[in-house]
Amino acid sequence: MTKFSVPKMSCGHCTAAIEKSVTAADPTALLSFDLDTRTVDIDSADDAAALIAAIKEAGFEATAA
Repeated sequence: MTKFSVPKMSCGHCTAAIEKSVTAADPTALLSFDLDTRTVDIDSADDAAALIAAIKEAGFEATAA
């Protein structure tokens, strides 16, 4: 499981967009969001760079936390 900081993630629409993009890249990925800390935990076979790219494709900047 890898944790990412997504500073501009602020609502359910944001999390839905990120989840859609990440699961398009890895359909078996499991995501857990924390809007208070603006972080997302992702359990995926993809590496961190691929996950950051998927989050970016959803319109959000992310860094490994």
